[in-house]
Amino acid sequence: MPKDVGMLEIKDIKPNSVIVIAGPTASGKSALAIEVAKKYNGVIINADASQVYQGIPIISAAPTAEDKKEVEHLLYEIFSPQKNGTVTEWLSLAIAAIKETWQRGKMPIVVGGTGFYIESLVAGVSPIPETSAKVKKQVAELLDDGGVEALYAELAKADAAAAQMVKPKDTTRVRRALEIFLDTGKSIAEWFKMPMKKLLPEADFRIFVLLPELKSLETKCAARFDEMMKNGALEEVEKLASLQLSENLPVMKAIGVPELLNFLQGNCSEEEAVNLAKLHTRQYAKRQLTWFRNRMKKTAEIKIINL
Repeated sequence: MPKDVGMLEIKDIKPNSVIVIAGPTASGKSALAIEVAKKYNGVIINADASQVYQGIPIISAAPTAEDKKEVEHLLYEIFSPQKNGTVTEWLSLAIAAIKETWQRGKMPIVVGGTGFYIESLVAGVSPIPETSAKVKKQVAELLDDGGVEALYAELAKADAAAAQMVKPKDTTRVRRALEIFLDTGKSIAEWFKMPMKKLLPEADFRIFVLLPELKSLETKCAARFDEMMKNGALEEVEKLASLQLSENLPVMKAIGVPELLNFLQGNCSEEEAVNLAKLHTRQYAKRQLTWFRNRMKKTAEIKIINL
């Protein structure tokens, strides 16, 4: 795991600086962030879309109690498993956490592998207004009644341009696109053409992206899932299953949850479930590598750390 704080070469720190440590799953971000926080009087702020949820600390590789004793961690396990959190909600909480950390004379250290969270924080977001509770409820009821298929069919009928921009089974984006059209009368295609709005323009972002060699990363992903199983991942998913949550919720889609749930339901062996979870983890890590190599370079000035 990369714990050498010297590899970051942080110079000329300002009162409004924000350190960002990004990279794919199992790349060693969290371990490095703790060392950086110790050196720079920092507070670690979560930018991982799975680690915001309660109920899956093992599956999501959330910080341990020991980690939290070493360094202050914010925005981890803040949402209930029943919640469908949005990037807008995370941004609001993250910006508040950064400003509060500045006020205490400490260094905000944003850490995570969810590229869209980090990109939105650094580069800004489309000026799409928050949709109304009435529309959210209407779309949620449609999702509960007919699943994402019904939601996508409604989106395709109402906003063909938006339907072409999202994957039919991407519940979060399909839901959001339909909500936006129903609430504003404009397609997300139109909204995305508008200038980005920076939500923290005063921040001096120092962005470091960890990019391990792919084969090494795949090995780490497999080893980490084995460790998760030893630490009680199966029992964690079993407890989650007892809540009888909708399969459309983000917590139920976290890598490892559907696979282990499939075993608990008697549809496959434990070995098959674990191997599939490892495969999906590797595939996800590879997508993250590609995203951070290509997309982050267009977002802001970054330093890439090849491992």
